[in-house]
Amino acid sequence: MKAILVSKHGGPEVLEWRDHAAGNPGPGEVLIRQEAVGLNFIDVYFRTGLYPAPNGLPLIPGNEGAGIVIALGEGVTRFQKGDRIAYAGPIGAYAQERVIAADKIVKVPDGVELDVAAGMMLKGMTAEYLLRRTYAVQPGDTILFHAAAGGVGLIAGQWAKTLGATVIGTVGSPEKAALAQANGYDHVINYQTEDFVARVKEITGGKGVDVVYDSVGKDTFPGSLDCLRVRGLWASFGQSSGPIEPFNIGILSQKGSLYATRPTLFTYIASRAELEASANALFDVVASGVVKIGINQRYKLEDAAQAHSDLEGRKTTGTTVLTV
Repeated sequence: MKAILVSKHGGPEVLEWRDHAAGNPGPGEVLIRQEAVGLNFIDVYFRTGLYPAPNGLPLIPGNEGAGIVIALGEGVTRFQKGDRIAYAGPIGAYAQERVIAADKIVKVPDGVELDVAAGMMLKGMTAEYLLRRTYAVQPGDTILFHAAAGGVGLIAGQWAKTLGATVIGTVGSPEKAALAQANGYDHVINYQTEDFVARVKEITGGKGVDVVYDSVGKDTFPGSLDCLRVRGLWASFGQSSGPIEPFNIGILSQKGSLYATRPTLFTYIASRAELEASANALFDVVASGVVKIGINQRYKLEDAAQAHSDLEGRKTTGTTVLTV
């Protein structure tokens, strides 16, 4: 079997396609043959060393995928050989086969293709917890979602619209603006040509939005705070443009008694019950057609370096999968 391994931190060139034995599943584990793997910006963070690898180097990147169960470890009763499964976390997805804890995977329902499942688990469950739990969007709310044409953004735009929100998004090109508008966004701001803070104030009549969902980081701070209404919430869940420098928490009071949180998916699906609830909510909106997952880019797993280069170069939109 083969996998993508990272032996040293660096650019896309450190992603190496090498022989790698997955091994046999231990107690409570399963061995899966992967069909596809999702590409996410968190993969870049682990590759560069911005996020420390859980078990050091070498590491196999990747936090989501889907495939078929081909072997069961002792004590596994929830799954059987042949089950179609998907997961988001733990790290180690960029491989033809992998061993994974059975309590970290979920069955993929009929009607959801495995390559779609592979590319939507991390992004889709991120959208779920952001919209339903970090800030529970209600009818009449107005929200701002940065990177609206990204993988999470396209899912969130559709989902938030069904929750009754007015949805504002930011993008970096006219093509991405058109994509966002086709996926639930009422207003799309091209930050390359417009001041997104001024436009948000204009759209909201000076009031500001109820919540800003921000995965961009350095380039959108502190502008995101200036888009919020009094006592609004800033949810910083990523940093694709670079980390935010340390700041004085007093800025939150100065800008309107604001709330701020730095959530991550893995604490929102830490228990089996939370994982199943989040996954089932995602499967429901996808299977019903409320949220459509478009796979906009496909690469072979061995071409992961090119996929990373395109992702960092902002050449991708929506969901990208690496086929195995």
